Amino acid sequence: MAAVLAAVTAGCGIRTTSVPVDAGGAPSRVPCSLSEAPDAGVPDAGVPARVYLVCASGLEPVSRTVRPEDGASGDAARVVMAGALLEAMRERPSERERQAGFTTYLDEPLKFTTYLDEPLKVTAGRAGDPEGALRLSRQPEDLPPAALAQIVCTYAESDATSVRGTVVLGGPGRYPVRRYVCDESVKARPESPLPTRAP
Repeated sequence: MAAVLAAVTAGCGIRTTSVPVDAGGAPSRVPCSLSEAPDAGVPDAGVPARVYLVCASGLEPVSRTVRPEDGASGDAARVVMAGALLEAMRERPSERERQAGFTTYLDEPLKFTTYLDEPLKVTAGRAGDPEGALRLSRQPEDLPPAALAQIVCTYAESDATSVRGTVVLGGPGRYPVRRYVCDESVKARPESPLPTRAP
């Protein structure tokens, strides 16, 4: 049998070796890169922002233009920006982004639930919450981890919605808020539980 195998491999022009050969990683079918020129279109007036989308089982930032209302300040400005960023994350990825492998877990009205069909909303924290707290219309821990990771990492990079590099989020119930952290492990594995710190 060994002689037959040797003859077959020799006939195919394949040279056998007992030394492992590093051929490099497998080529990626999902580039997750948007280095080309942006999509053409009418210039959109607003504030440039970065939001996180899911690509190749990780989180990657993309550019968006958000339009928060003018005249808001303090907590009101924080809520307005948080809502604008949430809408930007919910925005359907462009054709170029989809071709690069980008998607969002927030593009449909609460598609991850069977008993609510309202879009996810964000409001200010309530009395007794820590400074900078935001409340979602769903308990954060009830969201798919990747959806929550998108929100936390997007909010963490905005001066208006982050609190010393963390994001303080709660839900509509009486549960206390949590201080979420977006680090490299979250970006690499958004399906894993997000790390938290004491409020």
